[in-house]
Amino acid sequence: MGTYQQLTYEQRCQISVLKRNNLSQKAMADLIGVSQPTISRELARNSGQRGYRHKQAQEKAAQRRQAARGPTKMLPPLVTFIESKLRLEWSPEQITGWLKWDQKQSISHESIYLHVWSDKRSGGDLYVNLRQRGKKYDKRRHGKSTSGQIINRVSIDERPRVVDNRPRIGDWEIDTVIGKGHSGALVTIVERKMKFTVSAQVMSKSAADVTQATIRLLRPYKELVHTITSDNGKEFAHHEKISKALDAKAYFAHPYISWERGLNENTNGLLRQYFPKITDFKLVTQAEVKAAVKRLNERPRKLLNYKTPSQLMNAVRAKLAA
Repeated sequence: MGTYQQLTYEQRCQISVLKRNNLSQKAMADLIGVSQPTISRELARNSGQRGYRHKQAQEKAAQRRQAARGPTKMLPPLVTFIESKLRLEWSPEQITGWLKWDQKQSISHESIYLHVWSDKRSGGDLYVNLRQRGKKYDKRRHGKSTSGQIINRVSIDERPRVVDNRPRIGDWEIDTVIGKGHSGALVTIVERKMKFTVSAQVMSKSAADVTQATIRLLRPYKELVHTITSDNGKEFAHHEKISKALDAKAYFAHPYISWERGLNENTNGLLRQYFPKITDFKLVTQAEVKAAVKRLNERPRKLLNYKTPSQLMNAVRAKLAA
């Protein structure tokens, strides 16, 4: 019999989105990395009258666990530390994991969420630092695919299976984040295993600008670039030039199936905290982009045993240089 795994807030956001996309429980479980019974139990226990909503589900789970073990003492020094990390956009799960790993101190992430929501009810603003907002994905069912306009595109179906399970370093996902009125953009690239992110501002979403930025961003990591997976946007039309410059293979996800590049989609959501949709990227400096990406790379990640993407990347590059 499998062991039940407590879901995180981010996973509950994913469940909410995938359920709206009418995926089966088995498909949701495979994409999120948990068992199908975990999804079934989650939907049964934490749905409300209006169906499954991520925030309500998280609060129900937190209250249930809190009631089961009694109140957790959050003394002022601990509260100060937690709030300082929340304001650096660390998630409650990251704070909990780091405290356990670095300080040998135990507090549940549910307790931190309860503190955030209590602070909100009192007029506080800690909640604005929570990264996942559970926004709906636009499925664009009636949109027109641009995949046929990209010459020599290679489908994700032909990508090596080793990429799917993330056992190696060097497989990247790439996307663009568009500014208000399509004024400028960000090129965002994320390494799948270490979650390490690189990004740069470009003046336009043209294939020429995006290609130049991609090569510039990944060239320092060329030895660690095996594959690059993108969507079917025309900005990636020069994929063969990128492949040649980096000695890597380029693959394209199926049109409008965003979860095939789920890590990249999630990273773009994190960057939107610093650059909301009203942002004119032509007015954003590379220094501002670099500072935002540095914050992302220096956050401990649960999937990395609460190490940071920067720590892992630095260790790998040091090993290569030795």
